[in-house]
Amino acid sequence: MKKSVLNRIVSELLSRSGSGVAVKMESYFPGGRLIGGKYAMNTHSVTMYTEVIKQQCLQLFGSLEPVYDYFAVVFAHELGHAADLSLGKLCDEMENTADERKRKEIALQIEENAWNNAMPWMLDVDPAFINVIIDRSLEAYREVLAPVTA
Repeated sequence: MKKSVLNRIVSELLSRSGSGVAVKMESYFPGGRLIGGKYAMNTHSVTMYTEVIKQQCLQLFGSLEPVYDYFAVVFAHELGHAADLSLGKLCDEMENTADERKRKEIALQIEENAWNNAMPWMLDVDPAFINVIIDRSLEAYREVLAPVTA
């Protein structure tokens, strides 16, 4: 991925969102997990993991052709976390509850809030493409909350 293209995407989405978040680019998320981007509330910064973005794009779409759109969607999602005015309260709530189901519900709410915040900033990305990414990203959160059927 060309740094110039990534920087243009970052600049455009920062402008659309009005966010003052600091942005860093690294190749891989520490620890080997396939995390494409991470918002850090304590430093009000987003780190994007470019090699992981490529791996995720290949896994989900079988091609790197849409990698820049994929990067834009993941970055918009991280900006969505940065814009979430309830994030601090939700994180505190999640940290202070012993109820495992409640923790999982809060985790899902945090992710859904980020996607809802991000939607208006992804004007030039196909909504069907965005929905595939959203559905996949929320799948694990929703599965753990699904009722068990006998």
